[in-house]
Amino acid sequence: MSRYPSPQKPELTPPTPLTAAVDAHLAALASRHYAATTLTVRRVHLQQLCAWAMARDLTTPDALTRPLLTRYQRHLFQYRQRNGQPLSLASQHARLTHLRVFCQWLTQQRVLPHNPAAELELPRLGSPLPGVLSAAEAEQVLLQPDLATPVGLRDRALLETVYSTGLRRMELVRLALGAVDRVRGLVTVRQGKGRKDRVVPIGERALAWLDKYLGEVRPRWAGESDAGLVFLTTQGHPFCPNHLSALVRRYVAAAELGHRGACHLFRHTMATVMLEGGADIRFIQQMLGHAKLTTTQLYTHVSIPQLQAVHAATHPAARLRPGARSAAPSEVAAPRPPAQRAADGVTK
Repeated sequence: MSRYPSPQKPELTPPTPLTAAVDAHLAALASRHYAATTLTVRRVHLQQLCAWAMARDLTTPDALTRPLLTRYQRHLFQYRQRNGQPLSLASQHARLTHLRVFCQWLTQQRVLPHNPAAELELPRLGSPLPGVLSAAEAEQVLLQPDLATPVGLRDRALLETVYSTGLRRMELVRLALGAVDRVRGLVTVRQGKGRKDRVVPIGERALAWLDKYLGEVRPRWAGESDAGLVFLTTQGHPFCPNHLSALVRRYVAAAELGHRGACHLFRHTMATVMLEGGADIRFIQQMLGHAKLTTTQLYTHVSIPQLQAVHAATHPAARLRPGARSAAPSEVAAPRPPAQRAADGVTK
């Protein structure tokens, strides 16, 4: 008999001691109140490991040795998706991170004598700047929905809401009617990332579009099984996350601005335009729901216009002398080489 509980969900691979260990690990994480979406991603990643191991007739946890994990890491690096593209470094990093946590848990449970993934080197991730829209570009995207249709009214209200509040995708999906205080202009986010609640302001314009959607459109779609969420599909159902992303991404593409992105693009844009408008970074941290200020400080690198303004105001060489801009390059005074300065000093 297996020492692990039976799987709670159908497995992509036949049950083995290794897949049973994965289920037990996920059950342990669930008991520590990990979010359902987090557990789903980890299940997929660890099932991929199990399928890869089973293809090599490896079906028990003790098969997870350091040489095997090194081979699996190489497999992830060489893997090609259906579109022929490799896994991104972030995807490889996530799979290996979840593998390391799994192996650590197996060690703690005395299933393995030591952690074979303890010294596994993860891919180095860069720090790419998030994509952002300018305020004018954001307005252009907001103009894309067809306001002559119920769907267009809903979508305009949705875009205005995410732009005004910077909510995450799942926070927008789960936004309840009772969480929007239209009198005080506040939105209460329940069980956000890390299962944390927070309250964020919402602008008057976004509230006006919400009122129009809630008064004219939503009642048409809400049925008897209405879950009380703000944004519904035309069938009266809550949005699934991918559907919401596709909707926002379509409007960003329709604006033909050369940008790509969806809900997080508006989240980044909200933070950046507020920072450029003079908002203190700690207020932005609270709005975004970041646990650490270091996460929010990424936006100080995105606000290029503000950086340019500070540079122009403080750097002594940021401006040409009066009249120098119209002069030919050869006429603009340039520092003389050290040898010439030394010769001048000798002759004088």
